[in-house]
Amino acid sequence: MKRLPRCVPSLAALLLSTACASEPADDAPIIRPVRYQEVFATGAGRTRSFSGTAQAGLETRLSFKVGGTIQQLDLEIGDRVNAGQTIARLDPTDYQLSVRDTEAALSRYQAESRQALADYERVRSLYENDNASRADLDASRAASEAKSAGVGSAEQKLAMARLNVEYTTLKAPVAGAISDVAVEVNENVNAGQVIAVLTSGQRSEVTVTIPEALIGAVREGDAVRVSLDALAGREFGATVTEVGVTAARTGAAFPVTARLNDETDDVRPGMAAEVEFRFAATGPERIYVPASSVLEDREGRYAFVVERTDPGFGVTRRRAVEVGDITANGLVIRAGLEDGDLLVTAGVTKIQDGMRVRLPLPVPQPAS
Repeated sequence: MKRLPRCVPSLAALLLSTACASEPADDAPIIRPVRYQEVFATGAGRTRSFSGTAQAGLETRLSFKVGGTIQQLDLEIGDRVNAGQTIARLDPTDYQLSVRDTEAALSRYQAESRQALADYERVRSLYENDNASRADLDASRAASEAKSAGVGSAEQKLAMARLNVEYTTLKAPVAGAISDVAVEVNENVNAGQVIAVLTSGQRSEVTVTIPEALIGAVREGDAVRVSLDALAGREFGATVTEVGVTAARTGAAFPVTARLNDETDDVRPGMAAEVEFRFAATGPERIYVPASSVLEDREGRYAFVVERTDPGFGVTRRRAVEVGDITANGLVIRAGLEDGDLLVTAGVTKIQDGMRVRLPLPVPQPAS
């Protein structure tokens, strides 16, 4: 019986170690996303700041009233234009041909109307001399009136055809700056399709979202302060011009728009801004939270808050809380939570102290 080579055990060990090394590693831990809301103390007077975005005081989406092919488009983003300045042109050939056809039709109707009127005058003369019947007179008069109406209709069609030729030229309604160009030369566009966006008005606006716990204290005409990081924190006085009545897509928050009190060219659309509101005292300071965000065990009642660690992530912390009555605004928290805490509001039973979680980013809002 032949002996196996001594190298076989070593080879088997090598294969075993290779197989072990090829086994997949344990899956990375899943970081659970959590739903949360910022806690606000209501009642006591204080100053609060909310992040928003600057936008032009007036934003106009320019479009043609007729469709066609872009023939001229001599502008770029950032260009400044004057009121009445040409923005773009369509190829007017088809509309010019329509004008010629309508002019020819009008000339034909006018000639027919003159002939019908002459026939009516002739028949009326014969009728007055008892050489034509009443029926002949009525028929000739109806024919004359019909031809006259045809002339009026053709004149209106000609006026519309000439307007369509004018509509192939797009002009700026007011002076301002071009913030967007959506088409190119030789591109076919439809009536109403946005060609460019014109921003105007030196008094810029800033839109922010205010939590539902505070929106009731915001009124049109309130004075606020606006600061912009891009301008080294420079501050501007502003006035609230719009208070939303419907919650934004981010959840229980409402859009509020403030307009700068002074005209300036420094504030540009899209700049990040902070808007400072001053809320007057309306009673004792209270914090309201959803009742489902508070749990109870042997150690007492508690809630979870999130401490931010890096963008989009945080760590949960258990907080012992003292609760009060349940009201229409939610459960009153007497102690344990502070203004500005990020309170976990959903899936609380699956949260543990010190758990790393994902903080969903807010949904971006559209430009108004």
